[in-house]
Amino acid sequence: MTESTLTDQERASRLSALNALLDLMRPSVQADGGDLILLSANVETGVVEVQLAGACSSCAISSSTLQGGVTRILKDRLTWVTEVVGGVDDSVDFEESVSLGTGGYVPRYREL
Repeated sequence: MTESTLTDQERASRLSALNALLDLMRPSVQADGGDLILLSANVETGVVEVQLAGACSSCAISSSTLQGGVTRILKDRLTWVTEVVGGVDDSVDFEESVSLGTGGYVPRYREL
């Protein structure tokens, strides 16, 4: 078994900062009927596992939200985060997922 290099206070501080940042991001996802769920966080190795749920299950841009949004923000603001593992909750029925929200905004192309 490997010896921990972080104190209990440092581990608690990292977990608190992670939860606070996820709480800050969550309303944006919830506005479209989805949710952002923390599944696990190893504050020693920096691996964080999240899941998009609700309307995100049927949203075409869920992977972009995870990679371009959640991953980027977590790594930019929490220097100890080394990897973000994530996916969508595929246990929700497609029709139910669609009924939960409008999905991401995709601008329409218009000729000027």
